[in-house]
Amino acid sequence: MTIIQLNQRQLKIIEIVKAKEPITSESIAANLNVTRATLRSDLAILTMTGILDARPKVGYFYSGVSEINLMSNKIKDKKVENIMSIPILVKKDMSIYEVIVTIFLSDVGSIFIIDDNENLCGIVSRKDLLKATIGSNDINKMPIGMIMTRMPNVVTINKEDDIVLAAKKIIEHEVDSIPVIENDEHDKNQVKVIGRISKTNITKLFLELADN
Repeated sequence: MTIIQLNQRQLKIIEIVKAKEPITSESIAANLNVTRATLRSDLAILTMTGILDARPKVGYFYSGVSEINLMSNKIKDKKVENIMSIPILVKKDMSIYEVIVTIFLSDVGSIFIIDDNENLCGIVSRKDLLKATIGSNDINKMPIGMIMTRMPNVVTINKEDDIVLAAKKIIEHEVDSIPVIENDEHDKNQVKVIGRISKTNITKLFLELADN
């Protein structure tokens, strides 16, 4: 199926038609404070794709046959910064035991590690922590930096990226969550963690859009 990328005005037209159907093009234009000529191409696209139905001397109706198109557009409009959560950060010299306590109290699947300058330097998952507890390691003395996945091998994303890219990265790399980062304009080695995007964030977004 081909997914049609709708613009903001076309989405607004759909909302107006759904609320006031049947409605003429003159009334739609008045609602948007534009001319009929401005809307001509938008209405043509919406009728050709089957989202709207036009009836002579009556007006436009919402046909409701392309909800998947609308869902796709709403998802594409969302950026990582719209749904990201607060990251859980620990210093690289914190003991493995302390990190285990932190990750379970925070109820997250992974935790981000920062250096003394608060730059991202690594990540650990619950699986990593479980492995560290097996054997003769003294987890009260061993720093988390010894077992973390180090930069630049950490999968990251920027706040301006779209949700689809975030979902792809989580699936492709088989991780629970990824850090949302911000690079210093003058020093690319300065990587600050400003958020966290997880499977839960994305699932909540889908539920929210479905309920609406």
